[in-house]
Amino acid sequence: MICRGPATTEVNEIAMSDFSEPEIRAVYRVMAERRDMRHFRPDPIDEALLERLLAAAHLAPSVGLMQPWRFVRVRHPELRASIHQLVEAERIQTARALGEREEEFMRLKVEGVRDCGELLVAALMPGREAHIFGRRTLPQMDLASVACAIQNLWLAARAEGIGMGWVSLFDPESLRRLLRMPSGSQPVAVLCLGHVPAFYSRPMLEEQNWARRADLTKLIMTDYWSDDGHPPRESP
Repeated sequence: MICRGPATTEVNEIAMSDFSEPEIRAVYRVMAERRDMRHFRPDPIDEALLERLLAAAHLAPSVGLMQPWRFVRVRHPELRASIHQLVEAERIQTARALGEREEEFMRLKVEGVRDCGELLVAALMPGREAHIFGRRTLPQMDLASVACAIQNLWLAARAEGIGMGWVSLFDPESLRRLLRMPSGSQPVAVLCLGHVPAFYSRPMLEEQNWARRADLTKLIMTDYWSDDGHPPRESP
């Protein structure tokens, strides 16, 4: 049934939000102040807090409710050191691939694997081909689902005053073997979690003049794709 007249306004006002204005502002604030952290203190994270953060990750949406995320908690110092070696090897290869920006990149601190209080590896489960709900034409939606879980974890961590850094500098197959993950599974991210000296006032790559956040108005289009304000007449 469609409500009309004064009743419509009342229903819309109730449906607009179940949250108070301070709660809504807090959500936007935590998104705006989330940072990809590289500098950590070695203090451990309280177990109850870590459990809350992982529970927040597990609340993420996933296509077909497949919940493809898996998290490996890295506790052994030698294993952490081996992961750092993988990251360092890829850091050097990435720097070489950047050509004229190689030296600039090598000056950046791009990970906190050895420094953070908690190290996690977010991964995709094996056997994902059995899940076709929402994935028949877009099989990569399993990866999108894991990204949602990582973002949940990131925002919850920021709200709790815990820093997080997403590290993608590694060879996936080498990390899979190192963690003894089953065939068909795939590591997606090395996640550094921990207490930090301070959160960056701006994204670190902005502070280091590496990149800038794009102008949102240039990323939004209406009806058809347009790079210059004039959409193409036909799709290629």
